[in-house]
Amino acid sequence: MSAIAGVRYPDSLPATWLAARLAVDPAKIDAMRRGGELIAVREPGSTEWLYPAWQFEAWKPRRGVARVVAAAREAQLDEARLYDLLTAPLGLRESGRRRLVDLLLEGREDEVVAAVRAS
Repeated sequence: MSAIAGVRYPDSLPATWLAARLAVDPAKIDAMRRGGELIAVREPGSTEWLYPAWQFEAWKPRRGVARVVAAAREAQLDEARLYDLLTAPLGLRESGRRRLVDLLLEGREDEVVAAVRAS
């Protein structure tokens, strides 16, 4: 069985798999989500949280993720909307392939935070 799960969120990992990979209790993963340290989403109709793999670097939360989550909470964006915002094409420039998450991966968290706040 693949660690990657979900139809709507194909780049996301189930909390149980992630907890095993990080060698931590699944409750810690949930506490990190609730504390704003991780981005998590749910498939429609599911109760299982899924964690986008791109938010990790060397199996630790990537720098800037907590700031992005805080900005989303300030802007009253729910988890699904934040995921959609981060993974949607930025526009017609650059063939529409670049996303906010790509900026986050490049360490351009200030731009990502500003875009989330403006949404």
